[in-house]
Amino acid sequence: MANPQPSNQNGIAPQFDRRRDDSKPFTLIEALPYTPFTSVFPFEPGKLVMLQRTFLDAFLDAFLDAFLDAFLDAFLDAFLDTFYTFHYDIINNPTIGSGPLAPSLAGLVSREDYDALNKEAENPIHSRRVEESLEFVQHLLRPDKITHFQFKTAPKIATPTSKSPNSLADGISPFARMVYDSTTISIRHPAPETSNVSALNGHGMSPRITKGVSPNVRRQELPKVVKHNPATSNVQAVAQNKSRIEIHLPTQKELDVAASVYAPAKPPAPSLSPAPQVQSQTVSPADLMVTPKVPALPVPQLPPQPVAMVKAETPQPAQGGVLPMLEAPEALEQPVNQNQPIPSSTSKAGNIRIELPTANFNRDEFAVVPDSPNTPTHLSMKRKHASHDDFEDPLSGELNQRELANAAFADLRRCLQEIFMAEDYLSSGQSAASHLVMLTNEQEPTMTVAAHDKAQRQINRAIDLGCFRQAPLDDLLRVQSLSEGSLKHADALDFKLDESWGETEVGFWVQQLHDIERGLKAARTSFRIMCGGREEKQLYSEDLIQQGLNLFRNVIGDIIIPTAELRSTGPTSNLFRFLTAHKKAISTLFTTCQKLFSLMSDLIASIDLSETVVHTLEFVASQLIFVENAHTERDSVVGVQKFDALRLVAMNVLSQIFLMNPPQREGIFNEILTSLEKLPIGKQSARQFKLSEGKSIQPVSALIMRLIQASAGKVDDHKEKLRGRMMQSIEEGGVRPGFGAPADDTNERTEASYTIRTEEHAAIHHSTAIQELETLAKALFDGAYRNATYVVNFIVKRALKSTKSGDTPYRNLLDLFIEDFTTCLDSPDWPAAELLLRLTMYMMFQQVDGDKNAAPARNMALELLGVMAAAISKLRSHVRKSATNFEGSDSDELGRWLADLTLNVLEGNVSMEKTVSWLGPYRVVLEYLQDRLGDDPYLKGAISYLITDWGSQLSSGYDSSTNEVSEERDPEFGRIAFRLRNMIEDSKWLSREYSFKSVASGHARLSHSIILLRSNFCASFKNILNILMGSMTTDQATVRSRSLKSINLVLDTDPTILDGDSVFIQLILQCSSDSSPQVRDSALGLIGKCMSMRPRLEERMTPTVIQRFVDSGLGVRKRAMKLAKDIYLGNESKEVRSAIANGLLHRTQDPDEGVRDLARQMIEEVWISPFYKDDDSIAFKQSLTDHVSLMVQTVKQGNTALILDKVFQTILSPDSKLAEANGRVCTRLVANLVDLIGSPESDDPSIPSSRDAFQVLMIFAKADPKLFTFEQIRQLEPHIASVSTSEDLAVSRAVVVIYRRVLPQVSSVHSKFLSDVRKVLMPATSKVTRALLDDVVACLWIISELLQTSEPLARLAVSCLKGIQLVNGKGPLDRTKVRQFDRYSLIVGMIGKHCNLDSHEERFRSEPNFPKWKGSVSKLMVDVLVPFANPSQPTDVRRPALDAIGLICQANPRNYVAANVYTTFQQAFDERVPALESMVLRSFKEFLLVEEQRSEQAASTAAGKESVKKDLKVMGSTSFDDVASATTQRFLKDITRIALASYDDHAFLAMEVLASINRQGLVHPKETGVTLITLETCPVIKISELAYHEHRALHEKYESVLEREYAKAIQSAFQYQRDIIKDPRGATENPFTPKLHQLVEVLKISKSKNRVRFLEKLVGQIDFDPTKLQANQGTFPHVEFARFLIENLAFFEFVTVGELQTTVTAMEKLVTGTGSGIAQTIESEIFQVRMDPISTSHNGEEQPVVPVLPTVDPQRLSQLAAGSIILLALWEVRTYLRRLYGLSSNRRESKSKGAPKDLAKAPVKVQGITGDKVWDDIARIMSALDTPEHMMQQCRAFVELLNIDSEVKVVDEDEEFDLEGEPTTPDAEDDEDAVAADSRGRKRKAGNNPSGRRKRARSNSKPRPRGRPRKQSMETAEADMGGDMEWI
Repeated sequence: MANPQPSNQNGIAPQFDRRRDDSKPFTLIEALPYTPFTSVFPFEPGKLVMLQRTFLDAFLDAFLDAFLDAFLDAFLDAFLDTFYTFHYDIINNPTIGSGPLAPSLAGLVSREDYDALNKEAENPIHSRRVEESLEFVQHLLRPDKITHFQFKTAPKIATPTSKSPNSLADGISPFARMVYDSTTISIRHPAPETSNVSALNGHGMSPRITKGVSPNVRRQELPKVVKHNPATSNVQAVAQNKSRIEIHLPTQKELDVAASVYAPAKPPAPSLSPAPQVQSQTVSPADLMVTPKVPALPVPQLPPQPVAMVKAETPQPAQGGVLPMLEAPEALEQPVNQNQPIPSSTSKAGNIRIELPTANFNRDEFAVVPDSPNTPTHLSMKRKHASHDDFEDPLSGELNQRELANAAFADLRRCLQEIFMAEDYLSSGQSAASHLVMLTNEQEPTMTVAAHDKAQRQINRAIDLGCFRQAPLDDLLRVQSLSEGSLKHADALDFKLDESWGETEVGFWVQQLHDIERGLKAARTSFRIMCGGREEKQLYSEDLIQQGLNLFRNVIGDIIIPTAELRSTGPTSNLFRFLTAHKKAISTLFTTCQKLFSLMSDLIASIDLSETVVHTLEFVASQLIFVENAHTERDSVVGVQKFDALRLVAMNVLSQIFLMNPPQREGIFNEILTSLEKLPIGKQSARQFKLSEGKSIQPVSALIMRLIQASAGKVDDHKEKLRGRMMQSIEEGGVRPGFGAPADDTNERTEASYTIRTEEHAAIHHSTAIQELETLAKALFDGAYRNATYVVNFIVKRALKSTKSGDTPYRNLLDLFIEDFTTCLDSPDWPAAELLLRLTMYMMFQQVDGDKNAAPARNMALELLGVMAAAISKLRSHVRKSATNFEGSDSDELGRWLADLTLNVLEGNVSMEKTVSWLGPYRVVLEYLQDRLGDDPYLKGAISYLITDWGSQLSSGYDSSTNEVSEERDPEFGRIAFRLRNMIEDSKWLSREYSFKSVASGHARLSHSIILLRSNFCASFKNILNILMGSMTTDQATVRSRSLKSINLVLDTDPTILDGDSVFIQLILQCSSDSSPQVRDSALGLIGKCMSMRPRLEERMTPTVIQRFVDSGLGVRKRAMKLAKDIYLGNESKEVRSAIANGLLHRTQDPDEGVRDLARQMIEEVWISPFYKDDDSIAFKQSLTDHVSLMVQTVKQGNTALILDKVFQTILSPDSKLAEANGRVCTRLVANLVDLIGSPESDDPSIPSSRDAFQVLMIFAKADPKLFTFEQIRQLEPHIASVSTSEDLAVSRAVVVIYRRVLPQVSSVHSKFLSDVRKVLMPATSKVTRALLDDVVACLWIISELLQTSEPLARLAVSCLKGIQLVNGKGPLDRTKVRQFDRYSLIVGMIGKHCNLDSHEERFRSEPNFPKWKGSVSKLMVDVLVPFANPSQPTDVRRPALDAIGLICQANPRNYVAANVYTTFQQAFDERVPALESMVLRSFKEFLLVEEQRSEQAASTAAGKESVKKDLKVMGSTSFDDVASATTQRFLKDITRIALASYDDHAFLAMEVLASINRQGLVHPKETGVTLITLETCPVIKISELAYHEHRALHEKYESVLEREYAKAIQSAFQYQRDIIKDPRGATENPFTPKLHQLVEVLKISKSKNRVRFLEKLVGQIDFDPTKLQANQGTFPHVEFARFLIENLAFFEFVTVGELQTTVTAMEKLVTGTGSGIAQTIESEIFQVRMDPISTSHNGEEQPVVPVLPTVDPQRLSQLAAGSIILLALWEVRTYLRRLYGLSSNRRESKSKGAPKDLAKAPVKVQGITGDKVWDDIARIMSALDTPEHMMQQCRAFVELLNIDSEVKVVDEDEEFDLEGEPTTPDAEDDEDAVAADSRGRKRKAGNNPSGRRKRARSNSKPRPRGRPRKQSMETAEADMGGDMEWI
C-alpha cells in the first residue's frame, strides 16, 4: 500500500511520495498527526529524534502499508525494541489527576533478567519462572488490560504491494517466540472519518455510520444460519477510503493446524464479466461476511480449527456493480483487476482469508459453523520438575524472595534484641519500665502492648516468608516467658460485669481493660510462635496454652457476652449508659479477642491440642454463635457489627475443630442443632453471613454447610504422625531425626497401601485405579452424606411437630434453611447446598406420598418442594441465558465450550464422560476455588467436597458404562482416578503437578451449574412438578391450595410449563371450581399469573374468571373482579369486555357492601376513566364510538338496565370525587348515542341499532337529566309519534321516559316544541299500558307546568270521572263496563298521582253528579272511586278501584287517614284476597319510598345548614310522617301476616313494605325484628337477602333490644319452615348450610360474649321436661323443633374456638344432665333392671340372668323414646363438631379452658370430614318413632351411651390433623382421642389420661352398674364456664 500524497501546510496531515520504499515504515514525524495524543500529550524533542522505529511506526506501517506481514514482523520487532532495548516512553497510558505519567515498561524488567529469561526459554524443559513470566505477559495482553487508542487514518491509494519472503517470527528472541507461539491477540483499526462524500450525480450525501464489530472474530458458535444483507444497486457512493479492518493474530499452533486443513490444489480464478458501465456500490457492514472455508471434501476425522481471518469493509468499484468472491486461501494469490484494488496477501497461505461477497448471490448466502467446539486442550499443562524440586526450601526460590526472607529474619532478630535489651536493663535496675518491657504487680518483667504488637508483626512476616524456623529457640522461649507474666496478671483480675454497678465501679473496671488487653495479646504472641511450624517440643507448653485459653474464656464469659446482651432499656439501662461512655476501650477489647480467637483456629490446625483445650474452644465457640446480639446499633454498647464479626470467627473455629477431630463431629452437630431453639425470634432470620456473590445467609446455615463440606475431606494426619514420632524419639533420648526422613517413611507407607503408582500404570489397570479411588472417596462422601442426613432428619422431624406460630422454632427454621440453601445452590463455594436440598427433597417426597400423613405435613412438604422447584427452574433459566451469552458473545474458547456443554446438558444430550473429564467442569471449578484460597482459606472444605464428589461421579460413570464405550475412555478414566486419588491424599498435589489458566468467575459458575444440572436434585425437577400436579386433586382442601401456591413459585421462574398442551391449565381450571374457597382463591391467583405470562390463555380462562363473580367466598369474588378488570383493560374483544362488564354490573347488587363498592369503582374505571382526557383526535372519537357500542351491547344482552341506572346515579352523584369529570364523559357518551338514533338497522349484532341506543339513553336520563341538551331532545321528537300505537313500543316508551326526566330542564321559551309533544301525548292516554301511562301523564303535567296551563288535564279528569259515574249508574256491570271502568279509574288515578288540579276547583265543584266537595280534587276523586271498592263489587272492579285510590293517595297522603279509605283497605285485608291486597301494598310501598327519599333529602339539607326551629307537633322532618306512622300501625299485622304466609311475589311485596317501615323507624324494633329473622330463612334469595340487610341494620342500632327476641324469632323461624316452606329440617344440603346462618352472620358484628350467650340459649332451647313430651297427631312437636336446632348447630360457622367449646360443653351438660334421669327411667320402667344378687353355680361361675320380656305402656315408651332421640341426635352433633374441629373427645381433658389467646382464635376444620354421615345419622335416629321395636332400640342405645365410656378408641394416625396456625385444642401437645361416629359400644383402647397415667384395662366389657353417673366433670365444666347463662 502506498503512502499518502503531499498536501498543503495548513496543519493537514503531510503526504509523501508514493514511490517510496514500501517496506519502510512511517517515521514518527510522519505518523504523529494521526496519533490520538497529538494535541493532548507533550513530546520531548530528544526522544523524537532518537526513536525512528517505535511501536507506533510499526503499528501504522502494518495497517497502512504491508497489511499483515509487515505488521506482524514490525509489531513484534517494535514491541521488543521499544520495551526491552530503548528506555523511552513516547505514548504513556493516561493517568488520573495531576500525578506523574505511567512508568516505562523498560523500567520494570532489567536487561540482565530478560537475558536470563531468554536463556531459560531456550531449554526444552521450561522452568517455573519461564511459565510464570509467560502467563504474566499473556495476562498483560488481554484486551481488557490494554488501553485502546483511536488513530486517524490517511487516505488510501490502491497499489499492490510486494510479498515479504521472510517468516513472521524470524529474528525474535526465544521468549518472544514463546509469546508469539502461544498468545492470541486482537487489534482493531477503525474506519477513517470522512467529512464530505459526493455521489455520482453530484449531490452531497452523509456517510453511513456503522456500528463497530467486535475484534474477536475467531470465536466459534453453535450451528446457525447467517444471512447476507446485500446492498441494493444504484445507491449513492460513499467515500472511497471508508473502510474498517479487523485483524486476528493467531498463534503458531493455530496457523499450523489451519494450513493442514486445506488441500494444496488451487481453484481457478473467477472470471470477471465486463460491463458497459462502471458504477460505484456502497457495501454495508452486513454485506461482508468472513467464515472459515469448508473444504470441498468433508473431513469428519478432523475437528474444526480456528482460522485467521481479516474482515474488510471497503466500497470497491466493480464491473457490473458486482464484487467477486475470492476462493480462500489460494484465491489470494490470483491477479486482481486494477479496477478492484484489494490489500495484498501475506506469504503464508491459509493465514488470511478475505471474502467480499457479491450482492446478489443465493447459493452461498448461508454459512454453517461447526456443531460444537472441542474441549480446550491448552488450558492445563503439566509442570516440569527438576531433580532438586523434590526438596522444597522456602529460601531456595528466586533472589527477590530470598532477599525478602533475609530482611525479615534480620528485622525479627532486631526486634527481639530490643525487647531483650529492655528486659535486661529493667532487671538490672539500670532503667525504669520502657515502652517494650514493664514489671507486673508481682515484679515480674513482661512485654507491653506495643512490644506484643511489634513482635507479632515480625513473627508473622517471618512465618510467611519461611525464615521463622531459623530463629533461635532460646529467643522464642524467652518471648513466651516474657508473655507469661501478663497472662498471670490478667487472669488474676476480677473483671466480671455486674448489673448493679454504678459509675464508680464501671470506672475502676475500665482501668483494668488495659491489663486484660495486654494479657490477651501476650497469649496471642505465644500462640503465634506455636503456629510457626517449629518442631521443638519446648515451644508447645500445655500450661501456657491453658493459661491463655482460661483468660480468653473468662473474658468471653464475663465481659464479651454480658456486654453484647446489655440493652438500653430495662433493668440494665444504667449499666448500658455507663459502659457506652467507654465504648472505644471496650471496642478495642472486642477486636483483641477476635484476633486471638482467629489465631486459635490456626493453632488447632498446627499442633495437637489436648481434649480439654479442644472441648473448651468448642464450648466457647458454640456459646458465641447462639448469643442474642442487639437488633439495632442503638441497643448495642459497641455496635452490632463488632459482635457479629466475633461470631463469624467462632464459626471458623468450630469448623476447624470439626475438621481436625473426626470423633467429635457428631457431638458438634448435636450441640449446634439442639442450640437452634436458643436463637431468638428476631435472630432466626438474621442473615449476617456475606457470600462472595454479595448475598447474605444465616451464619448457622453457613456453618452447617461448611461442616458438611469439611467432612468430605481427608484429615491431614501427616504432621501429627511425624510430630508424634519426633516427640517419642526425643523422650527416648534418641537422635533428632533429620529433615525429610520421617516424611519419606510416611510417604513410603502411604504409597505401599496402593497398587497404582503412576498414571501410565493407572491407564493400563484402569479398573484397579477406579476401585482404589472409589474405596477412598466413598468413605469420605459417605461421611458427608451421613452428617447431612443427620442434620436434615433432625430439623425436619421437629418441624413436623411444630407450627409456624408455635413455641418451637423448627418450622420457621426449616423454611429459613431451605431458603439459604437455595440461595447458595449456584455458588461454587457451597457445593454441600445441593446435598442438603436433595436429602430434604427425599424426605418431602415421603411426606407427600404417605397415605397416613396429616394435612399439615403434606402442606409443609408441598411448600418446600415448591421452593425447591422454583430454585431449580431459576437455575435452569439463568444457566440457559448465561450459556447463550457465552455462546454468542466475544467469549474465549473455554467459555464457548462450556456454553455448548451447558446447552447440551439442558437438553439431556451430554454423557458422563464430558462432565467428569480432566478438563471438564469439575476441574474448572476446582482451579477457580484454588485461586481464591488466599482470600478465603475456608474454601478448602468446598475443594475437598468437590474432589470427593468428582471421584464418586467418576466411579459411577465407570460402572455404568454401556457397550458403546470408546477405547480411550477407560484408560482416561484410570488416569483421572489416579490424579483424583492423589488430590484427596494431598491437597497441594494438583497445584504442584499442573498449571491452569486463570478461570473467570463466570466460567466457574457456569461449570458449577453443569455439575448441578446433572445432580440428582436438579434431575428430580419433573418429579417435583408431577407431585405438585397430583396434589392439586387430593381430597384435602389445604393441600390443594398449598400445591397451587407452590406452582405459583415455579411459574415465577419458568413459565414454559404452560406451553403446549399443558396439564397445568386443566388442573388450575378444575381447582377454580373447587368446594373450598381457599383453593378457588389460590386458583384464581394462579390464573391471573398464567394470563400475564401467556396472554394467549386469556380466551380460555376468562369465562372461568367471570364465573367466580358469583362465588360464595367473599375474597374469591373480589379477586375475580380485580382480575377481570385487568383482562378488560388489556383485551380489545367486545364479547369479552361485554361479558366482564355485565358481571361487574350484577355485582353492584352484591349482598356485601365491600363487593358492591368495588364493582361500582371498577365500572367507573373501565367505562368512564379512560375517556377523561379531552381529545378531538380521530382515534379518540373512534374509541368513544366503540365504547358506546360496547355499552349498548352489554345492556342488550345482559338485562342490566335497572342496575346500570343506579350505577350511573352513583357515579354522577355530587358525592363522587370525580363527579365533574364523570359528567363530561357521560355527556360525550349521550351525544354519541343520539348520533346513533338515525342509523339504519344492521344484521351485524356488533353494530348497535336505534332501539338499543334508546334503552341506554333512557338509563342516562334516569341517572342525570342534565346530560342532555335541548337539540338532542328535539331530535327525539319524531319517535314519540308512535306512542299510541304498538308499532315500536320500546322506542316510544324510552322517549317518554327520557322526556319525563329531561323536560323539567327545558326552558318554557320552547313552547311550540312542548305544545307539539303534548298534542301527541294527550290522545295516547286512552291507549297506552299502565306503565307507559304513568310516564305519559307525568310528561303532560311537566309540560302543563312549563306552559302554565293545565286545562287539558283538568278536562280529561272531569271526563273520566263522569265516565265512572255513568258506569255506576247504568244497570249491572258487564265486561264492557268493567273495561271502561278499568281505563277511567286508571287515568283518574294517574292524574291524581301526578297532577295538582286544585286550581280548577270551580270546574270540579260545578259538576252536579259529583260527590260533595270536601276540600280537594284528590278527595273528590277518592270519594268517586271508593264505592267501587266495596265488597259488594266484583273483584275485577274492586282491583282497579283500589289501584286508583292508592295512586291518588300516594300524591295526597292525607287521604290514607280518611275513614272511607282505610276502612276500604281494611276490608281488603280482612278478605285476604291477594289481588286486592297487592293493590294496597303497592300503594303503601310507593308512598313509603317517597317518604323515605324525602326524609333523606331533608336530612342532607339540614346537615349543611344551621338548625332551624322545628314544629314539635309534627313527627320527623316532613308533614306526612304522622300519616306514615298511623298507616303503618294500623296495617302492620296484616303486612306481617302476608309476608309470612307464603314466599311468592306477594310475600316479597309485603317484605319490601316492611323493609321501608324498618328503615324509617316507624314502629318499635321488636315488632319487625322477629319477622325479619324469620324471613331470613326463606329459600327465595331476594326475600332472605332483603330481610338480612334490614335485620343487620336493626341489629347495629338496637342490639340489646333484639337479643331478647331471638328465642321467639327462632321459634317463629321453625314454624315458618315447618308450615310454609314444608321443610322442618335445620339445614339445606349441597352444601350443608344452616337455615339460621344469616342470623349467625348478623351476630358476628356483636361481641364474643353476646354470641356465647346466644349459643348457650340456643342449646338450652333443646332441653325439655320428659314428663311434658306429648305427641300431636302422631308426632312430637318438640322433637321436630329440637331437630331443627340441632341441625343448625351442626353446621354453624363458629367465630372463635371459645364459642365452639362453649357450645360443645353446653351440649354435653344437657345430655348428661337431662339424660341421666331419662336413662334411669328407661332402665327401671322399660328394661326393668333391678339390683338383684347375681346367681352363681356350684363351681362359682356367674350364671346369665334369663331376660324377662317387659310389659311397657306404649305412650310411656314413645315419650321416653322421644327424649332419647333428642339427646342421641344432640350427642351425634357434639361428636361431629369435636371431630370436625379437631377437639379432644375426652370430656375430662377439655374441661379446663385454654389460654385466652387460643380461645379467641378462629377454629380450623379438619380436612376430610364432611357432614354427610351426621346428616344421615340424625335422619336415622329421628325415624325411630315409627315402630315400638325402633323405639326400644333407641332407648337401649341411649342407656348404653350414658353407661358405657363412649370415648372408644385412640384416634388413628390418619385422623390426626393439625392445620397451620396455633393448635385448636386445649392441650395440643398431648395425644388425644377422638370419637368415631360408628364406634359406639366399644371399649377405650389404651387411652391417655390428662395426667399421663395409663388406665388399667377393664377385665370385661360389661357396662357400668346402674345409677346416675358421677357429676365431677359436669360440676367442673359449670365452674369453668362462669358468667351469666341467662339472656338480658
